[in-house]
Amino acid sequence: MSPMPATTPATFRRRLAEYIGLTLVLLALITFFSLATNHFFSLTTLRTIANQAPDAILLAVGMTYVLIIAGIDLSVGSILALSGAVLGLALAQWHLPLPIALLLCLIVGTLCGLANGLVIVRWSLPSFIVTLGMLEIARGATYLVAHSKTAYVGRTIERLAEVGIGGFSLAFLLSIAVVILAQFVLTRTVFGRYMTAVGTNEEAVRLSGIDPRPIKVAVFIISGTLAALASVSNVSRLGAADPNAGIGLELAAIAAVVIGGTSLMGGRGSVINSLLGVLIIAVLENGLAQMGAQEPVKRLVTGLVIVAAAILDYYRTRLSRRTPSAP
Repeated sequence: MSPMPATTPATFRRRLAEYIGLTLVLLALITFFSLATNHFFSLTTLRTIANQAPDAILLAVGMTYVLIIAGIDLSVGSILALSGAVLGLALAQWHLPLPIALLLCLIVGTLCGLANGLVIVRWSLPSFIVTLGMLEIARGATYLVAHSKTAYVGRTIERLAEVGIGGFSLAFLLSIAVVILAQFVLTRTVFGRYMTAVGTNEEAVRLSGIDPRPIKVAVFIISGTLAALASVSNVSRLGAADPNAGIGLELAAIAAVVIGGTSLMGGRGSVINSLLGVLIIAVLENGLAQMGAQEPVKRLVTGLVIVAAAILDYYRTRLSRRTPSAP
């Protein structure tokens, strides 16, 4: 028996309202900065924002899954750095073919995610503590692997970040494909329904005869693998593997997912909404930069937006509990 019923008309309407609301916020920001600055409203600016976003988009997809199961993954920024360091080492020093180097990079991220998931379910530890530990482990391993130096890989992988279809990079187009696939898995597959059920009431899932542990491990594996994939985008854009890459990106991913409406309590979320959250933050930061705002001001405004999104999620959750779903 499925742990959750099929999508109801009321659920569909709620999701549609969320999509429309976030899209309107994004359009409002674009309109505001277009009027406030001289050069924001241009294809060049919009393409630049999009082509700089793949790292954040991929991390946000994994973070959406983790938050839906009522977890959190603080290690994705460090996993990105470690995977990128291995990629740089494989290309710059070992001179391995690109496909093999990419495979090693993805294996590293997958193993880190697997380690997170296994430790969490084996000892029933909070994901916050385990992934905080992995944050330090992966960052330390990154510095050891890279000898605390940036590895320049040059043209070997830079082609992934070059302008492709319609002025958008291959990395951006790949990240959008991942969003579409992840949204399909979340909303149209049994695994997606199991994830939502685990985040809603893990004990009920267990009592129904479904073991939630493999589901949780799988989600952290996905998060780690996507962090490794984000490292490929990062290295291709920079043309180098920087051991300091990804610092703070885990917080940016959480912020984008929260702005997208994924519940911090688990059980509710949308990958497409998380994509819109990433774009909202990217437009906000880029627009403030074009207005001449200094870094402290940019961080202040972004932080206020995140807190406002969290407060909105609180009231939205209360409203959904009080309002019965229509059949």
